[in-house]
Amino acid sequence: MNINQKYKGILLIICSAFCFAVMNAFVKLSGDLPSVQKSFFRNFIALLIALSICIRDGKNIKIPKNSIIWLILRASLGTIGILCNYYAIDKLVLSDASMLNKMSPFFTILFSWLLLKEKLKPAQGIAVLCAFIGSLFIIKPSLDFSDFKASAMGLLGGMAAGFAYSVVRVLGQKGVNKNFIVLFFSGFSCLVTLPYLVFQFHAMTISQVFILIGAGIAAAGGQFSITTAYCYAPAKEISVYDYSQIIFATALGFFLFDEIPDKFSFLGYVIIILSAISMFWYNNYYLPKKNI
Repeated sequence: MNINQKYKGILLIICSAFCFAVMNAFVKLSGDLPSVQKSFFRNFIALLIALSICIRDGKNIKIPKNSIIWLILRASLGTIGILCNYYAIDKLVLSDASMLNKMSPFFTILFSWLLLKEKLKPAQGIAVLCAFIGSLFIIKPSLDFSDFKASAMGLLGGMAAGFAYSVVRVLGQKGVNKNFIVLFFSGFSCLVTLPYLVFQFHAMTISQVFILIGAGIAAAGGQFSITTAYCYAPAKEISVYDYSQIIFATALGFFLFDEIPDKFSFLGYVIIILSAISMFWYNNYYLPKKNI
């Protein structure tokens, strides 16, 4: 692979991490609005962008007949993931919510093993287990569910996102256009949340409207950046750089909300990031040498 393409992929995935961190900050800045309402506006912006792209590429889009169930499953899981993530963002330190959402790559490996029968190496299984242990330091389980409800929701969001990404891999194998997957997910999510807006709409200020538009634009920027990044280089070679989002989230949380994660959260960050780096090294250096 061309080394310049790899560097482009790294740069783009770091750009994606920054965009998603900004999106999370905008969601938190939008104030005391329901997570469902925030999700609708975020997905509506993505819907408009994806629709314009699909209209442009309409002749090249093919939808296999046996893919509709998988599209609905991906959209349902993605919607659950966003709602849980937004709830966690509203209740937790920004970097904690971001890190719990970054458990998704580990859940993708787990669900790909269960769903696609992809072989799970013992070292990869250990990395998933270590990452889960790290998440417990962030969640801080308690007998009083109200004390860690937001953290549990954040982890559930990461789990749903990981499951959704494994379904995306199924759709990719079936030949479904990636832009149509985004369009279907965004449209499905908007339709699911629309009834809530009709009957439980919370009035917004002009600033909140613009903040949520900013969140949608940042989310679109993150999505397109990460998609392009994986066109330049395989996930196993660049995915670890996605964890730079935690650096951006911690900085934004400090400067915008005066948030400082506690020592247990920092310990959880270290365990999860080390697990990601270990998996990165295993996939890129150990396995290739072993297979020579």
